[in-house]
Amino acid sequence: MSTVALLAIGAGSIALLLLLIIRWQVHAFVAMMLVSFLVAFATGMPIGDIIGTLIAGMGGTLGSVAILVALGSMLGRMIEVSGGAATLANRFTQLLGPTRVPIALTAAALVLAVPVFFDVGFIILVPIVYGFCKAAGVNPVQFGLPVAGIMLAAHVVVPPHPGIVGGAAIVKADIGWITLIGLAICIPLAALSQYVSGWLNRKGYPMLPATAEQFAAFGTAKDSAAPSESNHRAPGVGTIMALILVPLAFIMAGTTGATLLPQGDGLRAVLAFLGSPIFALMVAVGLAMLLLGRSQGWNRERTNAIMESALPPAATVILVTGAGGVFAKVLTASGIGAALSQSLTATSLPLILLAFVISLALRAAQGSATVAIITTCGLLADAMAGGGYSPLQVALLTVAIGFGSLGLSHVNDSGFWIVTRYLGLSVGDGLRTWTVLTTLLGLAGFALTALIWALVA
Repeated sequence: MSTVALLAIGAGSIALLLLLIIRWQVHAFVAMMLVSFLVAFATGMPIGDIIGTLIAGMGGTLGSVAILVALGSMLGRMIEVSGGAATLANRFTQLLGPTRVPIALTAAALVLAVPVFFDVGFIILVPIVYGFCKAAGVNPVQFGLPVAGIMLAAHVVVPPHPGIVGGAAIVKADIGWITLIGLAICIPLAALSQYVSGWLNRKGYPMLPATAEQFAAFGTAKDSAAPSESNHRAPGVGTIMALILVPLAFIMAGTTGATLLPQGDGLRAVLAFLGSPIFALMVAVGLAMLLLGRSQGWNRERTNAIMESALPPAATVILVTGAGGVFAKVLTASGIGAALSQSLTATSLPLILLAFVISLALRAAQGSATVAIITTCGLLADAMAGGGYSPLQVALLTVAIGFGSLGLSHVNDSGFWIVTRYLGLSVGDGLRTWTVLTTLLGLAGFALTALIWALVA
């Protein structure tokens, strides 16, 4: 089949996928599986190979993703139920002082965003944001907007979040390098989120009536959704920081060993094992069971119940990620990926720029950052594999794709509605604030990624 025909099928498959998800409201898992079948048939893949290709795509992606997402969800759930998020935010506020509450909340949000998914983490922090905003006499958008911005930035580029982990599995990127790069870039982005949010909030935004009523009633009665579920004291900030930093330290040690030590070195093999994300998160979950369970008085049954409660929401994320892997595998096996790779090479445009733009366009079109990352990685997998790039460069390309999925969050994104609902923004004001913030953060994140790319190229 000609290159033009393969590219046309690839473009048509993306368009159909977007129509299924956006126009006809088909679940992303079903939509990607259906389109994968159609692409296989359209490209003339032998009928005997189709099912095997789909299974290989699902298995190859979920081999690491399912474990990481499940463990990350369990860790985040235990931190959530124990009241650790409130402890973290309050401690940052004490350290930085009451006059720097927005900065303290944004810093705490960045740390909390590492193990906790965006929507869950933001909802956890909403009562804390409300409390500080009531004390300061300002609207929730003043403190909540930068918090939401940096949490979403971390969500799209820092493992163990599903989009970046799934994308890394498809393009065979090193999770350790992605973690280091993602965290390093998110730190200045936290400051930028604070600055841009302050600029966007230079004019006041009226709160929606429902949010205004909820905000006015906050703190006047016993809050049934209090972070801590028992009469035990919430865990200390040192405990929560240890649960977040210990797995990061393990992963960084593995990446450092792979970079500095020669192949065949015994210490390198040990560090690679200790630094594998699966082992690092297993250690963190074990520590959480011990430290949080003891401080909260959880027995074995209660600890297991809390961990199991994290799995139903994670199951949908895992399935969608796996279906993205199926779609990516079909794109590769059908020859569409190779055709796109050859076409991109002929354009002479930098691959890192194309990666960002494609991801940004998919994000704007269908709303899901996870789908945008995984689909873009599937489209560019052949180009990345055949370009002779180093592990660091592959990681940078993957991070650029992640930042592409950060921008242009609008009405087709569930996160848009979560942020605007809790901060009391109308749709128009949400587009003027949240959409602008996410787009600027995505552009800035890509610019920093491209700068690192230029330095290591």
